[in-house]
Amino acid sequence: QVQLVESGGGSVQAGGSLRLSCVVSGYTYTTGCLAWFRQVPGNEREGVASFSIGTGSTDYADSVKGRFTISQDNAKNTVYLQMTSLNPEDTAMYYCASRAGTCYLASTWYNIWGQGTQVTVSS
Repeated sequence: QVQLVESGGGSVQAGGSLRLSCVVSGYTYTTGCLAWFRQVPGNEREGVASFSIGTGSTDYADSVKGRFTISQDNAKNTVYLQMTSLNPEDTAMYYCASRAGTCYLASTWYNIWGQGTQVTVSS
């Protein structure tokens, strides 16, 4: 069974950086999409960044463009989210997700999810 496990969350001061990791097990992806989402309680799950496995292309939400970078280490079956210049608005539970087809920054398209890792940014 395909599983995604996130790590790397924590607490950081505004302006700081964190790197999130998502390890994929049970299946080696050759095509499809890996993505990061985030959610604050009471809000919809928001797309943050996506990585196309087949092409290496990336996409980002406007709110994180220029600050966050998504990447993949194929040998480790791991996708990363490097977050810099963090601000309190980035505070959320961050989830990685996967789907077989084209990348989208909409949660309804994804069928495999990790359990999440909390990111808290203080002023």
